[in-house]
This record gives sequence, structure tokens and C-alpha cells, in this order.
Amino acid sequence: MLTYINALIQKIKSSEKGQGMVEYALIIAFVAAIAIFVLSNDGLGGAVGSAFSNASEMVGAANEAANELSSQ
Repeated sequence: MLTYINALIQKIKSSEKGQGMVEYALIIAFVAAIAIFVLSNDGLGGAVGSAFSNASEMVGAANEAANELSSQ
């Protein structure tokens, strides 16, 4: 019985199935923490929001220009 338990413990110790999942979870948590920090910072968060707003306005203007050209 002790031999079986020791073999089972060794098998569990040598198994690396969960290691990859833990590593991916840590990477995702790290990236999320950085994103939250960057976007919650007033100066940088405002700059990022402004950049997205400008890009959205440019896409809208390009869409309107394309619609005008296609209607002619």
C-alpha cells in the first residue's frame, strides 16, 4: 500500500499539466494589471481615449467621403 501511495505521489509531482495553465493565468493577470494601471492614469488614459476618438472621427470622415464618391 505504501509503495502505491509513494508511486502516486511521485506521479503527481512529475506531472506538468497544470504548470502551463498557471503560467498563462499569470501572464494574463500581469497584462490586465498593466492595462488597468495605464488606462486609470488620468494623463495617459486621457491620451489613449483621445487617440481612439481621433481615429474614430477619421474613419467616419473617410466613410462619408467614400459614400459621396460612390453616389456620384
